[in-house]
Amino acid sequence: MKITQEFTVARPLPVVWDFFHDVGRVAACLPGAEYLGLRDDGQHAGRVSAKVGPFQASFEGDAEIAYDEAEKIVRAQGKGVDKKGASRSRMTMVCAVTPADGGTRVAVDADVQLSGAIAQFGRTGIITEIANVLIADFVRNAEAELAAPAEEVAPGAPAEAPRRPAAVRPISGFALLVASLKAWLRSLLSPSKA
Repeated sequence: MKITQEFTVARPLPVVWDFFHDVGRVAACLPGAEYLGLRDDGQHAGRVSAKVGPFQASFEGDAEIAYDEAEKIVRAQGKGVDKKGASRSRMTMVCAVTPADGGTRVAVDADVQLSGAIAQFGRTGIITEIANVLIADFVRNAEAELAAPAEEVAPGAPAEAPRRPAAVRPISGFALLVASLKAWLRSLLSPSKA
């Protein structure tokens, strides 16, 4: 399943690019995400939890993240497992950061592969709608985080220590319900492919 998103953050490119280098800060801005830290093998560990109707999943996994400093592109490859629901996910993501009028444009191109119980939601378009809601929340949280004054890091403190901005909210059950209904209505109203 391909997910493509583009948004503009009202901050200069160097500030936004530095922000994307701090995986803990980025994860803290995504509702339902928890950054578990950098492992000894260089992989970033994390957890993403969401509830869609009766379906609840908590994917725990790891990701490899690479930065192209010249082109301002972040590449990530990750995988996760929801042990309770026996669902699995794999994701490849490319995130390009470019200057834009009044700020910085962020273009995200992701390929998500789902298996297990959660895969049925991917087929109905619900996952794409949820991604739209999560991106909107992420942009609001990232804007708030980037507008806040930078915290001083004590000498010797680990650079990857996650910080959670005050603006972060849990995934909105109502927003996900609305997104699910929109996807369902769209599937009913779209012409069938014969």
